[in-house]
Amino acid sequence: MEKSQKSILVIDVGGTHIKVMATGQKEPVKIDSGPKMTAKKMVKEVKDATKDWKYSCVSMGYPAPVIHGHPLSEPHNLGGGWVGFDFRKAFGHPVKIVNDAAMQALGIYKGGRMLFLGLGTGLGSAMIVDGVLEPMEVAHLPFKKGRTYEDYLGIRGLKRLGKKKWRRYVAEITEKLKNALEAEYVVLGGGNAKLLKKVPPGCILGDNASAFTGGFRLWDEPSEQAKWNRGHKPELPKQTN
Repeated sequence: MEKSQKSILVIDVGGTHIKVMATGQKEPVKIDSGPKMTAKKMVKEVKDATKDWKYSCVSMGYPAPVIHGHPLSEPHNLGGGWVGFDFRKAFGHPVKIVNDAAMQALGIYKGGRMLFLGLGTGLGSAMIVDGVLEPMEVAHLPFKKGRTYEDYLGIRGLKRLGKKKWRRYVAEITEKLKNALEAEYVVLGGGNAKLLKKVPPGCILGDNASAFTGGFRLWDEPSEQAKWNRGHKPELPKQTN
């Protein structure tokens, strides 16, 4: 984990689990989520699970669009009450909220034009170009046969297609998006990235722990941001026939 002068609580909200980490802690805490997990319940369970932790500010990765630090719509795979909820008041500390894929992308970024795709319950996406973070929402765009990109690469697609076909679609869709967005490299993250037998050309596998690094980075001063923005782009695995 990267060091920070602030004491930060990072919350990675997912459709299956909510993972929580803080400055100075060695291991994250995992909380079951799902369709009954409302915003109010999330805050209570996180505060209960971290009652012995000390922190002065909060970062939260949210699995739906975020604008100006506020959830724009309710998450597809969780309960309600997120839009308009006063997280600062509920936690009693300043809170920064970004899309969950954006937070994970920020944690793994190493310079240049990077596309991030999160293969999890849904399909997260974000792009960073020369240090500028741009959350994206490609998940619900139409792909084919009346289905969306998320219908193919999210958990529903994995269950419907089976692992073998799902892997083929991961490679196909990744190539399409990489070319369309002129990304130099693609990071495949999310809990289901580990199911890939081989990494598609132009891609590297992400690490779920990068969501916490991204949460810490949200509070970095400009001088610290410059350091991770000047990172060396990763060496991509060579394509084999």
